[in-house]
Amino acid sequence: MNAQVRLEPAAVRILIVDDQYAIRTLLCKLLGNRGYRCTVAGNAEQALLLLRSHPFELILSDVNMPPGQSGIELIERVQGEFPAIATIMVTAEDNSALAQKAINMGIYGYVIKPFHASQLTIAISNALHRRRLEIENRAHRELLEQSVAERTRELRNALAQLQVADQTLRLAHEETINRLMRAAEFRDNETAQHIVRMGRYCEMLARAAGMPDEFCDRIRHASPMHDIGKIGTPDHILLKSGRLSTDEMEIMKQHAEIGYRILQGTGVPILETGAIIAHTHHEKFDGSGYPRGLSGDAIPFEGRLTAVTDVFDALISRRVYKDSFPVGKSVDFMRSQRGAQFDPFLLDLFLDNLDVALAIKREFPDD
Repeated sequence: MNAQVRLEPAAVRILIVDDQYAIRTLLCKLLGNRGYRCTVAGNAEQALLLLRSHPFELILSDVNMPPGQSGIELIERVQGEFPAIATIMVTAEDNSALAQKAINMGIYGYVIKPFHASQLTIAISNALHRRRLEIENRAHRELLEQSVAERTRELRNALAQLQVADQTLRLAHEETINRLMRAAEFRDNETAQHIVRMGRYCEMLARAAGMPDEFCDRIRHASPMHDIGKIGTPDHILLKSGRLSTDEMEIMKQHAEIGYRILQGTGVPILETGAIIAHTHHEKFDGSGYPRGLSGDAIPFEGRLTAVTDVFDALISRRVYKDSFPVGKSVDFMRSQRGAQFDPFLLDLFLDNLDVALAIKREFPDD
């Protein structure tokens, strides 16, 4: 069934389960008069047989049935075997403990006998509305996960080809990384020069921190992959020119985890470093960042370093959603975040080398 289609009552198939013939007949007639297509079952066993052989959108089940055939147990089995079916519990017991259990189970509706016809039809309407939203949400989530999985699989297949000759391995890695960055660039509103500058800034800061040449060279090639996970971000969020809503921001934040999943596990040093950077460059020194809320030295050095350079370049560069900030204003903001967003040591070191960073900005200006 297409998740986007709103079912009219005549298209909705309801299974009524009650051990009392009079009640299930009454419910069938009442709902049938309102256009629903109803089928009845006298016990849980009959209900399961019908569910396994016929499609239904909703099940309306009594709670108290013959021993060994609890309506609660039936609904639990329905939720396990047929998660797309909405479930409504009907009971003569006004029991708060039972109601709480129903809520905890995720039942769509809870109707107490005796009830007015309008109460029941409202409960059914609400349950079907919730069911439709959940199906749509599940379909959207599966589509997004499939898209990420397909892109991840394609990237992993490309990276697998890098295990070739020792002499050409390094060049092949770098070329693949450049193409990954180009793929991300096609979807993002940042420029190609941003990722070039990121590599240069990070190398400069790593050298100023006294890191070995091998590390400095590796972080220059790995840091441009910090936002590779944005290829898994929906276009309507990634390319939005205005402020993101709270829900949109939560989806945007997933790019850190997606980037990590794309890059980790290859055994290639540059890509493993890229995975660390993608995962941690939005963590904050005081623990208020994402995706894991790491703080202080628990944030990998590569992530703390990239956080400083990424924010600096974002502040002094123009984007579709903002103008560039003056260098002085940008520096003031970054100083205000010393020990909060940024590692104090790395921030001080970066600002001590601000002239080098600005020279890199001039050498690789935005188009």
